[in-house]
Amino acid sequence: MASKVTLSQALGTDGSDFNHRQKIASHYQISATNKSRLKYCIFFHYLLFFVMLAKLSADILDHLDIFILEIEELQIPQPLWWEYIWCTSLMLSFLALSAIKRNRIKTMRQYMIGIILLGYGPLFYAVVYYFKDVWKYLTVGKTDEIHFWQGLPYGLLCSLENTRE
Repeated sequence: MASKVTLSQALGTDGSDFNHRQKIASHYQISATNKSRLKYCIFFHYLLFFVMLAKLSADILDHLDIFILEIEELQIPQPLWWEYIWCTSLMLSFLALSAIKRNRIKTMRQYMIGIILLGYGPLFYAVVYYFKDVWKYLTVGKTDEIHFWQGLPYGLLCSLENTRE
């Protein structure tokens, strides 16, 4: 028995043939989900980059011989080399976005290798570098051997920043 045909239905069908239509394969659904997750990770990488850029702004302005009193009054500690290396990892996000758009596995592998070297490598170095200060602060408390910034232990602040990545 045929039902009344509407404009949203194809001619010659009563709308009950949906069981025979093709469904999206699960590996395509997983791929789309992972691409979306990677885009969110890249977005947060950009956010962390701007936080790091704010921290590095005093040193960058010093190198450019630009003096801004408000920034100098913050007495931001001198950056270490790993912070600049980590900032270069942002350039790799363009590789990842290109790989997502064009489904290029080789480009995605290059992104993964680069993010391990330029992203996680400097962060691992920072964790090792600040571990002694963080451990001493957590076990002993406030001592003169630990570097403080704005009343907070600098090593602990950097460790918290690193765990967000």
